[in-house]
Amino acid sequence: MKVLVVGGGGREHALCWALKRSPNTRLVCAPGSDAIARLAERRAVGVHEIDKLAELCDSEKPDLVVVGPEAPLAAGLSDALAARGHLVFGPSRQAAAIECSKAFAKTFMAKHRIPTARFETFSDLGDAEWFIDELFEKEKAAKVVLKASGLASGKGVLICEQSQEAKAHARAMLEGSVLGGAGKTLVIEEFLRGREATLMALCDGERVLPLAACEDHKTIFDGDRGPMTGGMGVISPTPALDDATCRRVYETILLPTVRGLGAEGKPFRGLLYAGLMITADGPQVIEFNCRFGDPEIQALVRRLDDDLVELLHASARGELPSSVRFSDQTSVCVVMTAPGYPGETTTGQAITGLDEASSLKSVEIFHAGTRFDGKSWRTHSGRVLGVTAVGKNLDEARQRTYAAVEKIHFDGAHYRHDIGGRAV
Repeated sequence: MKVLVVGGGGREHALCWALKRSPNTRLVCAPGSDAIARLAERRAVGVHEIDKLAELCDSEKPDLVVVGPEAPLAAGLSDALAARGHLVFGPSRQAAAIECSKAFAKTFMAKHRIPTARFETFSDLGDAEWFIDELFEKEKAAKVVLKASGLASGKGVLICEQSQEAKAHARAMLEGSVLGGAGKTLVIEEFLRGREATLMALCDGERVLPLAACEDHKTIFDGDRGPMTGGMGVISPTPALDDATCRRVYETILLPTVRGLGAEGKPFRGLLYAGLMITADGPQVIEFNCRFGDPEIQALVRRLDDDLVELLHASARGELPSSVRFSDQTSVCVVMTAPGYPGETTTGQAITGLDEASSLKSVEIFHAGTRFDGKSWRTHSGRVLGVTAVGKNLDEARQRTYAAVEKIHFDGAHYRHDIGGRAV
């Protein structure tokens, strides 16, 4: 089978690694990366070039197109490809709004009674300030959460502990002085207390097939401190989501979401990501994504015992199986970032120790932002590497992952030292 993957980051490297394990699979990736080029043929077409991607698919004639990032989904790539007769794993533009518009997602959840934090949506600063006062002064909230409605690469969330801080951030987001256009519509919601976890599911428009549970670590510093990032590491499985809780998430969140989108004429085919807070009242949705989480996918593919090509092809066809197999092992992924991330980063640093780290038992290294200059690997974006290992339990997986991380060096390298620490 010929599979064309759209994207070129750590998520797509992990997907290509897993897809390549399927027998008789030929991979093409646009635009790919120097690391992905070891697994797939590269095509120099960017993820935002919708017309050129459609023309590429016409010429390549893949059996399946797998869209990795959210931006081309928001731009309607799946719609454009489906109109030309291509089989696509990735939701339509309308269905992708579950991630691409936080305002739509929250309103949708309220309409379909999907558990989530109390919220309001604003485009007027005065109204936003009134609601901030309502939460802090009348309801005595300890914190409030501000979310940019549009896409912000996982960095459009601010947690504020004081009213004036929240109002200043609201002004900056609504005026567009931060996050570009992503924040010109603002969602403000109550702060949920509990433990974060992730459950992703393959969907075919009607059926929902949950994958293994994960636990992401989103803030930049140890101890869950500092600004939000696109993800600093992940473990799978997690004690935060036992079998009973996963079943509850399926019944109260995943299935109602897919059925609700279908009822509204927006059938969801692709990957539905539920970012959750496990509260005293049960699981509640923090956010939905319309594609595989990164770095969650890097941990999941290390445990997947089924053929990923067959699973994604079945999802795109509308013929999902009833189950998916994962190993009993634990996987841990630690993300290494360039200096300055998640803000303005410095890149171009030479990376050493990759061969030594890769040679360690049960270790795979997925490249999120690197380039090869003909002699050495160099950093190329904020998130650089996802160092991933599996073990018979969490302790063993963590030891193997951090042993590999310690062999990798580049100037200003940063990573969290406590990935998986909540579960120990």
